[in-house]
Amino acid sequence: MIRLYTTERAYDWGVLRSTHASKVKFALAEKGLPWEVERLHPGDLWKKPPAMRAVHPLAKVPWIVDDGFGVYDSTVILEWLEERYPEPPLLPRDPKARAEARMVETWADEALLVGALPGIWMPLWQGPAKRDAAAQEAARERLRSDALPWLEARLGDGREWLCGAFSIADVALAPAAMVLQVDGTDLSAAPRFASYLERLRARPAYRVIAPGTSLEDSERSA
Repeated sequence: MIRLYTTERAYDWGVLRSTHASKVKFALAEKGLPWEVERLHPGDLWKKPPAMRAVHPLAKVPWIVDDGFGVYDSTVILEWLEERYPEPPLLPRDPKARAEARMVETWADEALLVGALPGIWMPLWQGPAKRDAAAQEAARERLRSDALPWLEARLGDGREWLCGAFSIADVALAPAAMVLQVDGTDLSAAPRFASYLERLRARPAYRVIAPGTSLEDSERSA
């Protein structure tokens, strides 16, 4: 049983999850692996207690423990899962295609998960009255101006997934599908990307991070 360490919390206004841990959880579900969540307190991300630093020197989530071995950083975790559990594959066999999928996964991390999305997502961890609406809108505009044009171009010519067959590149976009569903972000200027997100949300693995899935139902494999 793989144990996934992350921060998740249910508020009166919804269930909020770590985007990077959601990427890992989505990958685990895609591969059909047994897993369960060890829930950490969200405040530990700022306090960075010694117990967290003992596992992850930056005191970040997520990390996993698989057969007694700890692995941190969501991208490294995806690589670990692919090497240890190669079926079904989330990387193509061809070296160039594998490199392409890895590059797009890295782009998604930098442009979205640590780029535009935190400005939309993190205010939702506060009560509605405390949110900075102007800052959230600025983050949405950053998404629309910086990331969406690249994604629209990438999804041209009827491309279903970002790198041909479904891969870790698409796994990295699953948290964006979650955040933008909760936020209700206007994607009318990016119709290809909007359709792509609907394809992601239609995959069975999306249930484990879907906004409508309860905290308890998303904390372990079915």
